[in-house]
Amino acid sequence: MGRQLRPKKLLLAATAAVGALALAGCSADTASQWGRFGLPNGASDRSALIGNLWTGAWVAALVVGVFVWGLIFWVMVRFRKRSDDDHPKQRQYNLPMELLYTLVPFLIIGVLFFYTVQTQNGVLAKASPQQSIHTVNVIGQKWSWTFNYMEADNPSVGTVVHEAGTIDKIPDLYLPVNEAVRFNLISADVIHSFYVPAFYFKLDVIPGRTNSFDLTPDRIGVYSGKCAELCGTYHAAMLFTVHVVSAEDYLTYLNSLKAAGQTGEITAPAYPNTVPSVPVTTEGEKK
Repeated sequence: MGRQLRPKKLLLAATAAVGALALAGCSADTASQWGRFGLPNGASDRSALIGNLWTGAWVAALVVGVFVWGLIFWVMVRFRKRSDDDHPKQRQYNLPMELLYTLVPFLIIGVLFFYTVQTQNGVLAKASPQQSIHTVNVIGQKWSWTFNYMEADNPSVGTVVHEAGTIDKIPDLYLPVNEAVRFNLISADVIHSFYVPAFYFKLDVIPGRTNSFDLTPDRIGVYSGKCAELCGTYHAAMLFTVHVVSAEDYLTYLNSLKAAGQTGEITAPAYPNTVPSVPVTTEGEKK
């Protein structure tokens, strides 16, 4: 009769079997997403920058985690109490250990900070002046989005066209693939945040201030967009749909807006949150 497996070996074998079944049941897309540590498949020229930073941060966290867990378990086994006569040596301090756990975290933070700044500069870099840039003025309002396509100088369109969403109608944002787009973000009321997960990019939309960024969509498809800043009661309704299409389909869509009479730029108030002054009497009482 062969040797029976010990309970620990049985547990390890069962765990390995469950893990193998879980991996086998995953689709190729899911397995690929695991390789990106949960990020969706990127769809812009800025995706690689954010993706590399995200993956690097996860790898660093896992390395530190495994090292710390290893130390914890090693100490638990190496210095476990074996008898009542065991007494650990008492030390007032351990200079090498104190230097280790003080300097190493600063080193880790410094490295992550360096790569974060590099990534930020790359993501916020403007498109080359030699590039042909499409401009979309985006207005965030409670509780939807307005997209102004600034194509007056484009002879294929010849005017500014727009689409305005409402709380009951999710607006569409059309972008040409492999062509640079400049987004100018404006708020009509409170702070919103323009976020397209597939672009790996998010930027706040602040009242009284215009925030801008450039990117180039590089993969045809339909993607979700949303507000990533809690902005009020119907924040969850601030959705929009991004369509990355060919240059020809992009112009066809803009001309369909033109034919529907959706021409001219919709603008937001310059200072939406300005509080009007209240006259005050000499005694300090309101009139």
